[in-house]
Amino acid sequence: MAASPVVLGIESSCDETGAGIVQGGRLLAHVVASSMDEHARFGGVVPEIAARAHLHSFNPVVRQALDRAGLRADQLDAVAVTTGPGLSGALQVGLAGAKTLAYTLGVPLYGVHHLAGHVAADTLEHGPLPEPCVVLIVSGGHTSLLLVRDLVREPILHLGDTLDDAAGECFDKVARVFGLPYPGGPAIDRAARGGDPKAVTFPRPLTGGGARGEDPYAYSFSFSGLKTAAARWAEGHEQRGEELPVADGAASLQEAVADVLTRKAVAACRAYDVKTLVVVGGVAANSRVRALAERRCASAGIELRVPPMTLCTDNGAMIAAIGDLLVRADAPPAPLTLTIDPSAPLEYAALHPVA
Repeated sequence: MAASPVVLGIESSCDETGAGIVQGGRLLAHVVASSMDEHARFGGVVPEIAARAHLHSFNPVVRQALDRAGLRADQLDAVAVTTGPGLSGALQVGLAGAKTLAYTLGVPLYGVHHLAGHVAADTLEHGPLPEPCVVLIVSGGHTSLLLVRDLVREPILHLGDTLDDAAGECFDKVARVFGLPYPGGPAIDRAARGGDPKAVTFPRPLTGGGARGEDPYAYSFSFSGLKTAAARWAEGHEQRGEELPVADGAASLQEAVADVLTRKAVAACRAYDVKTLVVVGGVAANSRVRALAERRCASAGIELRVPPMTLCTDNGAMIAAIGDLLVRADAPPAPLTLTIDPSAPLEYAALHPVA
């Protein structure tokens, strides 16, 4: 029996340059170089700095991934690359590198949707996705509830998306108000360990409910109002000349976000009679989101799948995982005229825009 194809995945949508290698659903190696420290002093990602960092990191990251897998470049059978969504300049760097590799090696090239990559990351830890499953994607730029059947063959059904700020964006912005460092998600998580999650009654947006089937926002998200409520709470302490109880504020904010995310995700599983919830994306690394999801899924008899923390944030392994699934499904590769789509909606795992 022939060996499974070896697929290299390239991720460069934001501030991480990632290369991963997957064969037959098994992760052989992955390496990530982050430019996060270069952006920290600006309080957020600067697109030009990110693109320049990808240029410097691309070749070393790919070489390290090959070395860790014990492979030569000419042993690769396909290359997959994120073509959207993301920062335009950053995506261009990754695509240019991936095209060069695919062309020189004479192997097929696959354009991949970044968010589908996050979903596929779970398969590297837990095996094939159950069909169907509900997927909660929660990150700095995206918060969505999806109904996924065959990830690489069928369209992905959106049950709900964020109407404004994503959960990770809310963490980042409130962290700045609280005087915590960038990135805000991990900083909020650390600060919350010493706080009381019931100290502040922050709102739970879009959880008003209504008659079954009549709430158009049942599975949608909105974190802009929560962000504003946290900012006003902090401003109130400043106006009164009081020291800001950062730990209590962080714990209460984190509790509100985790409550909304997990409440809606479990409700979606029940409504669609789905027995598996998959939580992916950078915010899936948040300790309270994980703990509350575990508790609520256990109470509802739902299997919870969450990738390891190293596969929650952006990485090349998740892109290689999607590429591996596409290759094994005999999906058509992309032409070398493949372009990027920085604002691509998530409809299919493959993303092959051309000029």
